[in-house]
Amino acid sequence: MQALNVTLVQGATRWHDAPANRDYYAGLVRRAGPSDLVVLPETFLSGFSNDIAASAGTMDGEGVAWMRALAAEVDAVVCGSLAIREDGTVFNRLLWMRPDGTHAQYDKRHLFRMAGEHTRYGGGSERLVVELKGWRILPQVCYDLRFPVWLRNRRDEKAAGGMDYDLVLFVANWPAPRRQPWRTLLRARAIENLCYVVGVNRVGTDGNDLPYAGDSVAVDPVGEPLLELGAQEQVATVRLDPALLLAHRERFPAWMDADEFELRP
Repeated sequence: MQALNVTLVQGATRWHDAPANRDYYAGLVRRAGPSDLVVLPETFLSGFSNDIAASAGTMDGEGVAWMRALAAEVDAVVCGSLAIREDGTVFNRLLWMRPDGTHAQYDKRHLFRMAGEHTRYGGGSERLVVELKGWRILPQVCYDLRFPVWLRNRRDEKAAGGMDYDLVLFVANWPAPRRQPWRTLLRARAIENLCYVVGVNRVGTDGNDLPYAGDSVAVDPVGEPLLELGAQEQVATVRLDPALLLAHRERFPAWMDADEFELRP
């Protein structure tokens, strides 16, 4: 494992305006400087909308092509979620776009029923773990943060870090009235899973008049913030140290006392 530079892009997503969002987020990413991984918010081309069916993209559409071109331009992995239509179903799909044009994808499993997301989107059933510079990384989307069983890290002696994953990412549109659970759960997920956590949220006010307070953060394995963003547009890069992670797992091997379980689709 090598040190990993992660850029958090906390922007004010334009409502239902994909071309404007492509221009806006490209500008934010370009000003960030060199990085290994660039993290954008959830549904960053549209906002988290109740009326997404008509504007959902496809895997051969402009949104995915834009991510591919941007990853190549900045020579970094770019990730964030898009509303993607496939076989008649719309998914809240996180794309892990590599600089060489290949990608991996994760469809949000836990759909936010309090906003009716479960009636508009299809849910995923498979966790995605990707590798970058020797790190194993688990990308997740917003409401997934509230479900610790789905996120539970487990021992994997074949992995460089000794566990299923080393870093979990959350891309979000998490409204300001619920900012305390966002802040608390990100730290809890780091502590209980002996891993780094990065959460990237949006700012501004959306088309439903919901305000967003940002609070994007990078957290170390004992729950201490390494980087905290405020409630305004910000772009910042944090360097994650594998030595700190491995030393903590060696010094505090709570995984040895973890309960056994199986996840079901």
